[in-house]
Amino acid sequence: MTRVGLIGFGAIGRSVADLWHSLATQSFLLAGVCVRPGQHAQAQRAVPANTLICNEIEQLLDARPDCIIEAAGHGVIRSHGAEILRRGCSIYLLSVGSLAEATLRGSLLSAAREGNSHIMIPAGALAGFDGLLTLANDNLRSVKYTSTKPCKAWHGTVASQTHALDRLTERTVIFQGNAGDAARLFPKNANLAAAVALAGIGFERTQVELVADPNASGNVGTVEAVSQTTTLTLSVSSNPSSNPKTSANVGASVIAALRNSAAAVRFV
Repeated sequence: MTRVGLIGFGAIGRSVADLWHSLATQSFLLAGVCVRPGQHAQAQRAVPANTLICNEIEQLLDARPDCIIEAAGHGVIRSHGAEILRRGCSIYLLSVGSLAEATLRGSLLSAAREGNSHIMIPAGALAGFDGLLTLANDNLRSVKYTSTKPCKAWHGTVASQTHALDRLTERTVIFQGNAGDAARLFPKNANLAAAVALAGIGFERTQVELVADPNASGNVGTVEAVSQTTTLTLSVSSNPSSNPKTSANVGASVIAALRNSAAAVRFV
């Protein structure tokens, strides 16, 4: 049985808890959930009765999880990611944009080697990572990722300083550059840009457009990639979660990744 820990009980963490019942109980145990103070009662109502609810990551690690679902933001990865991996506990990483920092990425990879653990990246609100991995071995020449979200999803980001988001009347590009800069400037909105970069041709060569659209009702991610023999074009449209920066299907992608890891027939 795989013992699983969860860090974070925001929109994504809650959706993982809500979907936990769909996993086979003989294959997975939710060993513990690390939440913010004040979220204990909410978490206890949402998770199985034998799940540890705690406020400190050290307490969660004492519950001996085999892997941890990270749904708490870049800061947790900076402060605890290497320690978790070094202890032999793999991480399902949702704050993928943290890997845009070369120094942090290097320390996490080193810790994973030390602990014989892994950094797993769920598909989140996108798809096609298998295709990108294939094209990366077929002389992948160009990759462009575009993320379009309602204007309110960009509130609290640097776009609030450069654009009058509430007064936009048409689709507006609020960022155009490479995936590394997108992930650093928009840590809560551009994690998928980092995932696309990691699966394809890297942070510097992956081109990114971030778009605020006053007429958008949900979040749309598109990828255009060209290799020596193949062109990949995909688009995924999803409803936002209770947090407009995050799509509603991210929790489901984590559950799918867990289920796939234990399946007799696996998609790789």
